[in-house]
Amino acid sequence: MALVDRALAINPSFARGWYISGIIKLWAGQPDVAIEHVETSIRLSPRAPIGPALGVIGGAHFFARRFTEAVSKLLLAIQEDSSYVQPYRYLAACYAHMGQLDDAREIVARLRAITPVVIPDAHYLRNAGHRELLLSGLRLAAGDTV
Repeated sequence: MALVDRALAINPSFARGWYISGIIKLWAGQPDVAIEHVETSIRLSPRAPIGPALGVIGGAHFFARRFTEAVSKLLLAIQEDSSYVQPYRYLAACYAHMGQLDDAREIVARLRAITPVVIPDAHYLRNAGHRELLLSGLRLAAGDTV
């Protein structure tokens, strides 16, 4: 995190740096800061692919428990890049926590067409509450009783 912060202090117009910082802030449990940083990257590089950025923003809304906002961003992320698995995971967990289990299971089925790993190791998420929110939603969406 310190290296990215330093790079941005040296070059505040470094769009990719703002995007990477957004991902790191998301993993560190700072969803609102993550959104700000990814939105900055989009403004600085409007022609860059937007799917991954929308996935991070959607994930941040998910962790902030703003599920409706998360769904809209995650659906756009999947539309932009249907091969990127993380938005599917966030979306399935989001639908599960919203009580929309049919939608959650449909997303899990689409996820399984891309990867056999529906419930990943989520230790990269430093906030235990965020980690459990994701994993419990995925377990519910996948129909896992464990």
